[in-house]
Amino acid sequence: MSSFFRHKVNYVIEVIEAISLKKVSIVVPVYNEEENLREFHKRITEVMSKEPYDYSIVFVNDGSSDNSAVILNELATEDKHVEAYLLSRNYGHQMAITCGLDNAEGDAIVTMDGDMQHPPEIVPQLLRLWEEGNEIVITKRMATEDAGFFKNLTSSAYYKLINAMSKVEITPGGSDFRLMDRIAVDAFKQYRERARFIRGLVSTLGFKVAKVEFVAPPRFAGHSKFNLHKMLHFALDGITAFSNLPLRWAFYVGLIFGMVSLVLLGHVLYVRFFTPDAVPGWATTTASVLFLGAIQLVGIGILGEYIGRIFEEIKHRPLYLVSRHIKK
Repeated sequence: MSSFFRHKVNYVIEVIEAISLKKVSIVVPVYNEEENLREFHKRITEVMSKEPYDYSIVFVNDGSSDNSAVILNELATEDKHVEAYLLSRNYGHQMAITCGLDNAEGDAIVTMDGDMQHPPEIVPQLLRLWEEGNEIVITKRMATEDAGFFKNLTSSAYYKLINAMSKVEITPGGSDFRLMDRIAVDAFKQYRERARFIRGLVSTLGFKVAKVEFVAPPRFAGHSKFNLHKMLHFALDGITAFSNLPLRWAFYVGLIFGMVSLVLLGHVLYVRFFTPDAVPGWATTTASVLFLGAIQLVGIGILGEYIGRIFEEIKHRPLYLVSRHIKK
């Protein structure tokens, strides 16, 4: 009887502690990360178990084709702190993060990748800055140990380009490793566009922001799933979501070459009616037509990209579909 009573007392104490503690949710998008999941779970658990918070680890499986879903099911069964959302198909990294943010219940939510390039050991720094009153704590990669020269160069050029075009400043070297207070997450959840560039969306929120700099280590295992096609698509989403400057550039370029064409037309008419010279310039004419045609196609392509985005938005389809929620 005394053992039963002691068990009940301990249970009540645990419930009271859980109610009094702030809760932190760790959101982790997963795509073919079977080699990293257990190591990530081990390291983030070691970190969070030392912190004075209740916590949950929210994995979002983005249609993985390996054994990631099986491992997530095992982790959720073994650890009460783990839950997993299995998306019905591959929706992309940004949608997976969105799903996690939509469903995380913490007072603070940390989003990070599970390949250890976002070191779990940095999470306590984010939490300290949050406790100091910052509603958003972003991270900035000062370097990536296994990144090549070309990737570093293109990344730097991209952030310079998008900041020159956008009214919202996006931190160069920024990542999706960040902490957001509940009030910031609730504000973010009101943004439901499909072409999601979360780094930019977070920058539009405002709130009090702090920054942590870090050096990203190499992946624990496997290889990056961000190929050239995905990176270009991601970059285009960022530009079209936060700037209409390409449309203006297309207009200005068309206006300039329209004026040049009028000048050339005047020259042709002058030669035709006021000089005895023939106009042999078939090569010049062909080159001009091809060049102006290329400019027109570029303008039409830019316009088509924006129209395509509008078409996707007005259908109001779900951002993602969850096939299964796993929780102990």
